[in-house]
Amino acid sequence: MSVDMVDDRNPEALTRKIVLAAADVLEKDGLDAMSVRAVAARADVFPPTIFRVFKDKDGLLEALADYGFERYLRSKSRLPHSDDPVADLRAAWDLHVEFGLMQPAYYALVFGPSRSGGLSRAGRKAVAELQRMITRVAVTGRLRMTVERATAVMHSAGVGVVSTLISTPPEQRDPGMAQVSRDMVLDAITASAAEPEITGTPGKAAGPAMALRATLADDAELPLTPGEKLLLLELLNRLADTGTATG
Repeated sequence: MSVDMVDDRNPEALTRKIVLAAADVLEKDGLDAMSVRAVAARADVFPPTIFRVFKDKDGLLEALADYGFERYLRSKSRLPHSDDPVADLRAAWDLHVEFGLMQPAYYALVFGPSRSGGLSRAGRKAVAELQRMITRVAVTGRLRMTVERATAVMHSAGVGVVSTLISTPPEQRDPGMAQVSRDMVLDAITASAAEPEITGTPGKAAGPAMALRATLADDAELPLTPGEKLLLLELLNRLADTGTATG
């Protein structure tokens, strides 16, 4: 009886065995060595089994990215959540950089472009979590722009910093570059706790506008029609991004 026939009785076990085999290939031989044939040999299954389980190589890589990212987050007790959402953003940046430097192959799978041209499933989840964290900042009135723009700024800056560090030989890396970049980004998108109304110009209405938007988002009984809600959202976003670069 073939291994495939036995594993078909437990699809979850079969999936996990293949993902673990793919992780073994990635960690020992690198991303360039990742092929369906290599993973099948490591998992002791026939290559068609991998296509049956994951549809194609992209499906296998998506599952591998999920595995690597979730395993790393578990080792760090997941993302921080304290009473200071800006401090949590700072810690999340540091965790992002650490993940990239400790697991560059997995980082490329999670945050590099997939064959479909967009982020991997794990990458999209990470960006969604970043947006949730930035929304917490918006509730406090300390966000200088829209949640979406702040998310895009922080995500693109973080990926750029990590990609630069990964491509630089370890002995030539500037250990302070990531922290300087982090502080510049946080200064650009957030205000200090002692500056609740964000008095910097232009765009001093950003904090109150995003605080109102974040608060109203949780109000299921808001007495507005769907069209009125869309209009209100558009107006609040426009207030928040007034004076910032529109590129």
